[in-house]
Amino acid sequence: MFIPVSYPRLNVPPRIAIGKEVIAVLSVSPLQQDHDSLASLLGHDEWRIHYALSLQSASAFLRAHQVPLIICEHDLLPGTWTQLLDETRLLAIPPVLIMTCRVADDCLWAEALNVGAYDVLAKPLDRTEVTRVLSSAWLHWHRQYCVPTMSRKVMLTPAAPVPWDRLSTAVFAT
Repeated sequence: MFIPVSYPRLNVPPRIAIGKEVIAVLSVSPLQQDHDSLASLLGHDEWRIHYALSLQSASAFLRAHQVPLIICEHDLLPGTWTQLLDETRLLAIPPVLIMTCRVADDCLWAEALNVGAYDVLAKPLDRTEVTRVLSSAWLHWHRQYCVPTMSRKVMLTPAAPVPWDRLSTAVFAT
């Protein structure tokens, strides 16, 4: 499933949306060319990309706005992408973090996933891979925080055990 992305409208506040509405993405990189590259790859109206050039500006943005996805450069100086990941964990509804890097080898990918990043994108960015990863990450975030779940417990009365042949008709409480 591919979900297209739009060039940012800087004066419009980010929104989290379901369906055909806009989904906000925060792009964090000290290089303006990374933001321009992402915007040129993903030029449709279902995504709104917001930019941060530093860890401090990304942190300030995240305290003021809720976004489901962050695309963060590996070399985020001063600061690190893991510091940004740690800060997102303090939010009520943390966004999914996707890291970008010029040298995305197996060790970096394993480290990123072990620390808690959702995925790693190799640079230069590929349109198909970026849309696949963003779409998958958004669906993951949406299922985790927007779709209600039901937890069920088996309620068997100790005084009246249910025969084995009737276990499938036992009463479940929600």
